[in-house]
Amino acid sequence: MSTPPRPAPPVPPAEVWETDAPDADSPQESTPKPKKEPLSQRLRRPWTLQARLMTAVIGMVAFILVMIGISTSAILSQVLYVNLGAQVDEAAASIQPRAAFQSSAEQVLESGFFDSGTLLVMNSRGTGISGAVVGDNGARALTTDDLGRIADSLQAAAADPNAQTVDLPNLGEYLVRTFQTPGSDSIFLVGLPLSSVTSTVGAILTTVALVTTGGLLLLAVIIAIVIRLGLRPLRAVAETATRVASLRMDQGDVSITERVPADQVDHHTEIGQVGTALNTLLDRVDASLSARQRNEELMRRFVADASHELRTPLASIRGFSELSLRAMRQAQDDESRQRISLAVETTEQSLERIQAQSLRMTTLVEDLLLLARLDEGQELVYGSVDLTRLAVEAVGDARPAGPDHSWTIDVPDTPVELAGDAARLHQVVANLLANARTHTPAGSEVNVSVAHEGAEAVLRVHDNGPGIDPSVASQLFERFARADRSRDRKTGGTGLGLSIARAIVDAHRGTISVKSTPGDTTFEVRLPAKPADPVIADTV
Repeated sequence: MSTPPRPAPPVPPAEVWETDAPDADSPQESTPKPKKEPLSQRLRRPWTLQARLMTAVIGMVAFILVMIGISTSAILSQVLYVNLGAQVDEAAASIQPRAAFQSSAEQVLESGFFDSGTLLVMNSRGTGISGAVVGDNGARALTTDDLGRIADSLQAAAADPNAQTVDLPNLGEYLVRTFQTPGSDSIFLVGLPLSSVTSTVGAILTTVALVTTGGLLLLAVIIAIVIRLGLRPLRAVAETATRVASLRMDQGDVSITERVPADQVDHHTEIGQVGTALNTLLDRVDASLSARQRNEELMRRFVADASHELRTPLASIRGFSELSLRAMRQAQDDESRQRISLAVETTEQSLERIQAQSLRMTTLVEDLLLLARLDEGQELVYGSVDLTRLAVEAVGDARPAGPDHSWTIDVPDTPVELAGDAARLHQVVANLLANARTHTPAGSEVNVSVAHEGAEAVLRVHDNGPGIDPSVASQLFERFARADRSRDRKTGGTGLGLSIARAIVDAHRGTISVKSTPGDTTFEVRLPAKPADPVIADTV
């Protein structure tokens, strides 16, 4: 059964759609495409920087050249008019002596040598009005009709009796002047054609137009090349920005490797400075994204570590509490003295373990709270601190906790004092000593030294343990950073001790650093020292 043919779709108006002719193998319906945008809409679009620069430069140069051409033509035309007037005066001076002896204008012009086109009209009492003009074959007398038309033209243009530019019938445009014969009442009119002036000015204008057009075309090509080369760094900036804009930066490990090419960056040009600024911006954005990624990883690690640190004591508390409840229930069922004694003993041990795990959770929460308060600039109580005494007390506290280590201290005879929080600075030294005790084997030597160097109080904790893995050295003072990635309490720890130490030192405007090689690890803390008291000289 054949399918009935589908009706042809309605044809859209010509001004809305245009369709391509379907091929032989194409489907019956062709996909319509929008008509090209009208010219008026394209003209209303913002021009590119290259088009605006070219239009401005070429337009200004064209205007200047046109004004130069017009000014030059006007000045030259005036000069040619003056020269033509001088030629008229010269011709009149030559005609005056001849006009007294000749009876007609034709005879006067034939009696001498005059330029082609010279016009002479005489009005004498004896012969009346006569006129002639010099042609290629000599002087030619004007007819009465010609003289009448000349008279009419002169009357129409009689604004200046001394110099007139008139359009004479059958002769063209002339510069004419009227003269009087000396010693008589006869007058005569002498004129020269303006064709030489017009042709000269026209030739100059044509030359200027051609040279201007050629110069503008050459200028347009040169400007297009120069602007295109000059804007190449800007296009590189736009392309780089477009590629960066297409990157996904909202999640995951994002690294911006796109940069403006080095050959398009120049500190000596404005556009090159834009490329430099964009590269600097991209470097900072890339560094910020890397820092964000590190913070996210640290946050995930923090959540995992904190969850584990809290889960372990919570599991212990739950287990021991269940054990205590079970023992108490069994004691209730069996009233024997032995069973009751065992239940009491089990409950007491469970409560001790619950208390220990609670203290462990309390310590962890207090450390986290301390870090948060230090980040906010709180938790410090300033006073005068003797760093020497503080170090001695910290080493004294560390000896019982690490009897299998060798503890030594090196302090000066005079106290090293500074302004700070004694409790928090004691915590810094205690954390450094605990870190040395935890991450060094039994029998290791740990030395604590205090010194006054310039305007700083310096405390160093040195051990001869195995050293710090270089892969974690840069993250050693980060929160929950551990040399051992395991969460074992003996090796890995919680990873908050050194981060707390750095936060406290930073709050005191000091610095903490570490230098480590196998067998030689030194943590150094530098704090602003209290100025020494001035020495008062004895007076006699």
